[in-house]
Amino acid sequence: MKRILIILFIILSVGCTDKVNYIDNPNDKLALVNKKNKLKKNFIPKDLIKLDLNYSHDEKYLKKEAALSFYELSKAARKKGYIILAVSGYRSYTYQKKLYKYYVKEKGSYYASKCSALPGHSEHQTGLALDVEGSNKDYNKFEETKEFKWMIKNCYKYGFILRYPKGKENITGFKYEPWHYRYVGKKASKYIYKHNLTLEEYIK
Repeated sequence: MKRILIILFIILSVGCTDKVNYIDNPNDKLALVNKKNKLKKNFIPKDLIKLDLNYSHDEKYLKKEAALSFYELSKAARKKGYIILAVSGYRSYTYQKKLYKYYVKEKGSYYASKCSALPGHSEHQTGLALDVEGSNKDYNKFEETKEFKWMIKNCYKYGFILRYPKGKENITGFKYEPWHYRYVGKKASKYIYKHNLTLEEYIK
């Protein structure tokens, strides 16, 4: 039974006919991690640094370039009276495996396939993705905050994009997540923002 469930999870998450490729440039800030592109189990990003607690909850980590850019973003928001904090950053392969199993147990395999990535398929393992919260201190309701409105209009200026936008679920493979942002660098983020693209569309 356990083996059957594992096979079912994989079918739901990546598609039984889709080929899964291992990513050969995992430290590149434009590395495309999704249901068709996988990071190796032992991959740990270079230059991970612990986020200052003025900008995050507990011990969160990002690649240095992404972290410093997030500091600048958060500082700019504070000048406007907004508070944007990281509630999730780098996640290891092992952590993601446990998280995915938790969602399957609590919500079922179909829900898990839409809101959580299988281990190796999570952007968080790159150290370039983070989840944020605003003044209501609830990342699940980040869309309801004034910070969200500011973030949508300004995050690209600091190299970030809304990774899983509304209406693009068939492209990204995941449900709309207003709290999830990905660092891609200013050049790419500006183009993606201007043309209303996903990372998949930009890389293509």
